[in-house]
Order: sequence, then C-alpha cells, then structure tokens
Amino acid sequence: MLTFMKHRAGQIVDVAGLDDSEIVRVVAPTSTEIEFLGSSLNIPEDFLVAALDRDERPRIEVEDNCRLLVVRIPHHNAASDTPYVTIAMAFILTPSHIVTVCSEESLMWSDLLANRRLRLPLPSERVTFLCTLFMRVARQYLLTIRQIKEEADAAEKAIHGSMKNVMLIRMLNLEKCLVFFTTSLRANEPLWDRFRRIHGRDLTDDEKDLVDDVKIEFRQAQDLADIYSNILSGMMDAFASVIANNLNVVMKLLTLITIILMLPTLIASIYGMNVELPWQHSPHAFLIPMVLSAVLSAIGIFVFFRKKWF
Repeated sequence: MLTFMKHRAGQIVDVAGLDDSEIVRVVAPTSTEIEFLGSSLNIPEDFLVAALDRDERPRIEVEDNCRLLVVRIPHHNAASDTPYVTIAMAFILTPSHIVTVCSEESLMWSDLLANRRLRLPLPSERVTFLCTLFMRVARQYLLTIRQIKEEADAAEKAIHGSMKNVMLIRMLNLEKCLVFFTTSLRANEPLWDRFRRIHGRDLTDDEKDLVDDVKIEFRQAQDLADIYSNILSGMMDAFASVIANNLNVVMKLLTLITIILMLPTLIASIYGMNVELPWQHSPHAFLIPMVLSAVLSAIGIFVFFRKKWF
C-alpha cells in the first residue's frame, strides 16, 4: 500500500499522487509498487525490500543519491501469544522524497497522524524531521514497555490468587517480548553516531542536540527494558520455586495421610483373615479392632505433629 503525503502547516496530510508529495508511506508493498517507486524515485530495489524482512538488522547504507536507514520499531499484535515484538522499518532518503517502508502498519505513523497537536518540522530539514520520527519510535518503545510491565503486574496478582499454568505462560510470553525489545534497542544504538554523517556535512548545534536527544531517549528505553526484563526473570524464577515448594508440601501431606490411613487398614486386614484370631469370640470383637485402629492413628498423628511434619 502506498500513501502519498505532504507537510502542510505543521501537519502531514494525504495528497493525490507522487508528484505533489514529499513523503511516501509504504506498507507491505507489492512487486508492482516496488517497481513503480524504484523507477520514479531512482531507489535501488534492495533498499525498498530491506524492511520487508521482519528480522532485518538496523543499518545505514548509501548508494548514489539514496540513503537507507533501517531501524527496529515496536509492533503490537493482540492475536499472537507474543503480543509485543519488533519489526524492521526503512527510512529511504532521496533528493526529493522521504520514503518509509514497513511490512506492517507502524505505531509510529499511527501516533503521528493521530496527534494533531504535534507540529512537525519541514521534510526538507532532513535531520530535524527524521529525529522527530525517531523520537516517536523511542516513545513508542517506552509506552509499550510500560504496557508490558502493567500486564506482568496483573499476571503476578493472578498468580498470587491461584497458581494456574495460563498465568505463568502469560508471564513467559511477556518475558519473551522484553527479550525482543532489548535485542532490538541494542541493535539500534550504533546507528545514531553514523546518523550524524548521512548528509556528508557537519550538523548544526540544534541538529546535534536533536540527535543526542534521540540517543538519550533510546538509551532510556533500553535501560527500562533491561530493568523490567530482569524483574520479570526474577519473578519467574521465584514463582517456579514457589510452585515446586507447594508441590513438595502437597506430596508430603498426601504421604502423611496415607501413612495414617494405612494403620487402620492394617488392623482391618489382619482381623479379616479366615484364621483363629484373638478375641474373635468376645462380644466386643468389633469394638476392639476399632479402638486399636483409632489409638494407632492417634499415636501416628501425635508423632507427626511433634516432628512438625503437619
């Protein structure tokens, strides 16, 4: 899908065609759309298909008048067992256009287009405009990481009430999400120093400050993801220990109950044999085994309580 957009009064608006546009938003393009963009804007085909690989690594490439920046961005898929992952997004700079390519609808564009209060710089101010986009990506990382933390807290409270496998699996999936995030954020980190040199000129002080702000924002997201990942990993280890301990307690209790019940069963088995038995002709022949069984069971319970096994 191709969407042609233009900067107007600080906002990004849709326009009819490529000639009137400054920005091209590309989502899961077909081969025909790739061929059209490649021929119209002189973009190498490998630049356009780079971000279609969901596992593409962040990098910067320069070829003729085109510059490619591949960045890992957060992506939400509520239908998946792992709802929060990262995917590749390509920013292609041509002399006349900025082209973004992604295999899925990106949270960055959804956030930018929904936020009408945000005043965007002109696309012709390439460094400033791209830094604004990267800041939105960093903030989406922070927002998504906080959402993961909230879901992990909810799962933790549910586990306190009942040790259900579904909650533990939920926490495991959230931990996997944070692994995706920390890996992608580390991969993005080397880009920002190279980003300073993509125009082959020295940046102004304001542009340097913007790039530094982007680095700080991504570093904050990385630190936050590391912290929450460590917390979640520790929680999983603790819950695994608690579950194992609870299982041991249950098994011990069942074993003790089995031993207590075994004593009356032993007496009843002996007095159920078809041989001569003591007191079998006594009028209390039934009462004697019952009392003996109760006494032995009481002794067993007393011994277990003394040893604090119950």
